[in-house]
Amino acid sequence: MAGSDPVLGLVLAAGRASRMGRSKQLAELGGRPLLEHVLAAMSATPVDELVVALGAYADEVLARVDLHRARPLVVAGWEEGMGRVLALALAATPQPGGAGDGWGAVVIALGDQPLVGTAVVGRLVDAWRRGAGPVVSAAYHGRIGHPKLFDRAVLDRLRGLAGDEGARGLLAGHPEWVAAVEVGRLGSDLDVDDEAGLARAADVLAARRASPSK
Repeated sequence: MAGSDPVLGLVLAAGRASRMGRSKQLAELGGRPLLEHVLAAMSATPVDELVVALGAYADEVLARVDLHRARPLVVAGWEEGMGRVLALALAATPQPGGAGDGWGAVVIALGDQPLVGTAVVGRLVDAWRRGAGPVVSAAYHGRIGHPKLFDRAVLDRLRGLAGDEGARGLLAGHPEWVAAVEVGRLGSDLDVDDEAGLARAADVLAARRASPSK
């Protein structure tokens, strides 16, 4: 049982953003850097510790982004891709208290999805604590998306990842691991990959601020 086992939050924000041609971590969205939206939301979730994995533009991010309660981790070898960043970040993050059974689960969020929202992560953690898993994924009107929670039972598999695919291939081979939790009314996992994506995110954010009850 998950019980009160500690949960780690990990935000992946190490990429070069080649499709945008500039640091999307620092791109302005609603008056603050895009990455700060993710970190502010994650800081308010029921995770016991929060880490943000940085690589490209790390110095600029550290100088200009309010990390809230996230601990920065600059990942050497970030150029090898998201899978490698994830593996190295998990390996480099200390275990809670330095002993015991380690993290009960890890919630992995992406630094270019600024509209996910705090309630989404809370829903995933609640489902896991009630026995869902070993992987709990946000679903948006039936579509599997991000973020995802990984139980300790599968963390060693994540530590063995490489390349740029992240956990996608691992989960494609084990669909039975994944429990989907519908969160479509709580947020959006819209990716900001380019200027058009940034504009779409700005439109959604503006609509939310105009109608905060929706």
